[in-house]
Amino acid sequence: MRRVGLTGGIGSGKSTVASLLKERGATVIDADAIARQVVEPGSETLAELVAEFGHRILREDGSLNRGELAAVAFADRIATERLNEIMHPAIKAETARLLEAAGDAAIVIHDMPLLLETGQQDLVDIVVVVDVPEDVQRERAVGQRGLSLDDVERRMAAQVMRSERLARADVVIDNSGTRENTARQVDSLWERLTQAS
Repeated sequence: MRRVGLTGGIGSGKSTVASLLKERGATVIDADAIARQVVEPGSETLAELVAEFGHRILREDGSLNRGELAAVAFADRIATERLNEIMHPAIKAETARLLEAAGDAAIVIHDMPLLLETGQQDLVDIVVVVDVPEDVQRERAVGQRGLSLDDVERRMAAQVMRSERLARADVVIDNSGTRENTARQVDSLWERLTQAS
């Protein structure tokens, strides 16, 4: 099994790159999707979040209000650390289950926005950073994802600096150009991964 850590700042286009790798045959384990799954109503993780951050993070139907959780959890470093302490063990357990299901011959892409922040780069064979300039991150996160600029700034502050991400990358995919340009870079990466596996 070849394990690839795919990361990048908010709005960098990790999902686009993950989708292109999946089209080429990779097994994609999406940490954000797992993070949504582990906090479904009735889950132990959701109960822990409510105990820590209060009932205001819940919608009327009992589901998690992600915007409210983000506003509370990214308000300061201690709250962000506490969020990570609750979420990451649950995400790791589900990731382990998916890895086992992937099989030994798979090229597994770990789509993890906080790969470096959570010290999990040692669990992968190669770190791929999807990169765009910070002004593009803000523009995409606000324009395409509908987040407020304040929310985007808080999330960016909670992630490692762009310069550090780039310094710790084995491969950088520049996603500031056209989709075709990104696809060419993904093709080069895929060739490298399949030759090495």
